[in-house]
Amino acid sequence: MELEAWLTLAVVVATVYLLASERASPPFVLLAGVTALLVAGVVDAEQAFAGFSNPAPLTVAALYVLASAAEKTHLLDSLASRLLGDGSARGGAGALARVLVPAAGASAFLNNTPIVAMVAPAVVAWARRTGASASRYLIPVSFAAILGGVVTLIGTSTNLVVSGLLEESGHRPLGLFEIGKVGLPFAVAGLALLVFAAPRLLPARTTPAEALDADVREFTVEMAVEEGSPLAGRSVVQAGLRNLEGVYLVAIERDGYELAPVGPDEVLQEGDRLTFAGNVERVLDLQQRPGLTSSEQRHFADVARPARRRLFEAVLAPGSTLVGSTLKRSGFRARHGAAVLAIHRADQRLPGKLGDLTLRGGDVLLLVGPPDFRRRADRRDFLVVAPLGGDPPRREKAPLVGLVLAGLLVLAGTGTLDILPAALLAAFALVGLGVLSPTEARDAVDLNVVLVIAASFGLGAALTTSGLAETIASLLIEPLGSFGDVGLLIGVLLATSLLTEVVTNNAAAVLMFPIALATADAAGLDPRPFAIVIALGASSSFLTPIGYQTNTMVYGMGGYHFGDFARVGLPLTVVMVIVAALVVPLAWPLR
Repeated sequence: MELEAWLTLAVVVATVYLLASERASPPFVLLAGVTALLVAGVVDAEQAFAGFSNPAPLTVAALYVLASAAEKTHLLDSLASRLLGDGSARGGAGALARVLVPAAGASAFLNNTPIVAMVAPAVVAWARRTGASASRYLIPVSFAAILGGVVTLIGTSTNLVVSGLLEESGHRPLGLFEIGKVGLPFAVAGLALLVFAAPRLLPARTTPAEALDADVREFTVEMAVEEGSPLAGRSVVQAGLRNLEGVYLVAIERDGYELAPVGPDEVLQEGDRLTFAGNVERVLDLQQRPGLTSSEQRHFADVARPARRRLFEAVLAPGSTLVGSTLKRSGFRARHGAAVLAIHRADQRLPGKLGDLTLRGGDVLLLVGPPDFRRRADRRDFLVVAPLGGDPPRREKAPLVGLVLAGLLVLAGTGTLDILPAALLAAFALVGLGVLSPTEARDAVDLNVVLVIAASFGLGAALTTSGLAETIASLLIEPLGSFGDVGLLIGVLLATSLLTEVVTNNAAAVLMFPIALATADAAGLDPRPFAIVIALGASSSFLTPIGYQTNTMVYGMGGYHFGDFARVGLPLTVVMVIVAALVVPLAWPLR
């Protein structure tokens, strides 16, 4: 390989490592990689920043506005409860099908992240009300949303990225329903697998005691023994803190030292900070216990007047600037106008003081804040913000959102307008009709995703111009060529699918696209089917909770273990490969 190819390889490896390890935010990592290649002379300025003039990032930004309008009008919020029924088919295929099929259908036309943000809290509330296990439903909801995303061009940002890459490389962009030739059969087969296999493959993440309680997720909360508290001078047993229902005392911090485990005869003192672990309802009950006060109580005045305080659950986004920091270092209260009461982390009990805990993507925060916290919350930091007491929807505007969405589909589907002008027209229509304010439309756009898409194009250009893509393609062809043309196609699909589990789906698509095109060119094959499997593989993250935002979103909400995703995700991946091998060569002939 030439020097430029080696430089590009070094930058790509470093980029993938930093993205996978989450040591820095994805936009920063990708922009740094592109800048390094620009300085090294591997790409020029036009190639490095071609993504910023490509239709894909702008289209994704406009569609975020549409998805936000659907969320704020609660277009789908109450649908899950009605479809799931009264709980008589608890955990069964019927109840699951009634929520998964609409979720997948909606995700074909709206960004799947807000779809899950709307449906998942409704599923949790239904499970809480009926006594069903939310863990039987939340992973299937996430996977169904992913399956719906591969049915149309606008179902996921990755499809738009691949379409933009095709157009930039001199080929015809994807049509609105073109990817549905393989996406629809995959979605149907995948939904059938989820409906009939997921209830058997997914465990109910509950204990016998928790099965009768309101919420099975374990939160960690800090309480302080007040000055003059009647609990001071009494032992843990005498204070009634030994055998609490659904919550237990984990540790005591006193004068800078931690006592753990806590013995029943330990005498409490004024100023002791008590760490409890338990489900959300019992954690909230502790706030009413005489003699105890939340360690965050002193901060409540900063966030709202007592009569106007409300409780929220918020799921931390993997790309949030809070990840890797602590509540204390990040200045959480000043920044977000809310105080953290408790934290839940999937399958893990959290030690130490809440303010000193290093936050991770997927952590569920129990917050107290003003009534408009959900509206003001930075969606780049939080995947889901669900009020525990409900949030007034703008239901009267829901029909307008439906009309705008239908108009977008008609204009783009008939070819009257390209997808970019149609999406921009829809976004401006939502503001003009009063569904969203200009500020809400601006805040709806996830700039991190837009920047990741735009910056990724520079890396893709470097792979092509340096000759690295051609070199990697030749290495792929040698072992896979013996399996024929379909073997090459499936090899590219599997490589993309594995890469998307460790980096963002859009970055995986952009990194694999030039390799796929070089592979097709070297083998004398049509590049279009290779682009199709890139879109399919990059959008289909089923093996881990960190490969896709919707998976991360439900990870903490369902109290899952890391390996629970692969229980259902591995069979889904096998189905994807089989469907792609059968359908893609027929729909897009390789030669």
